Amino acid sequence: MNTLFRAALVSTLVLSVAACSQKTKPVEPEPAQPAPAPVETAPVSDGKYTPADLDTDSCLRQRVVYFDFDQDVLKPEFSAIVACHAKYLQDRPSARITLEGHADERGSREYNMGLGERRGNAVSSAVQANGGSSSQLGVVSYGEERPVCTDSNDSCWGQNRRVEIVYTAK
Repeated sequence: MNTLFRAALVSTLVLSVAACSQKTKPVEPEPAQPAPAPVETAPVSDGKYTPADLDTDSCLRQRVVYFDFDQDVLKPEFSAIVACHAKYLQDRPSARITLEGHADERGSREYNMGLGERRGNAVSSAVQANGGSSSQLGVVSYGEERPVCTDSNDSCWGQNRRVEIVYTAK
């Protein structure tokens, strides 16, 4: 048994030495990832309108305010449009607008000229109430002289009862 024990011991030692002699591959650290490039961001807007907004902003692109028959009172659905243009004027002190008042063909020429002016003044007052300056506003009346529609029906007359907001300086 002694010989058998020795043989077993020798073979265990040989196997152990053989096992230890195999080199294990050292674990290499992962290559360092480069730092992420800084993200380019656009300058933070200060919330002010620019002249480019006149063509891109959905509110500022709306430049017509419509009125009911024989009325010069601003309809509530146009309050937001007027407020946008007032803010533009606040943001752009050099901007100027002309408010062109119009009427439909019904009524005398003189009456329609007066109605167009009252409508222009109503929009002017609303712009000023929202922060626009009176020095940036002008009002002109065209009465029934510049219709956008020439048919004699309610739909057409409704299109002609309006104030157009025209920027003369942006």
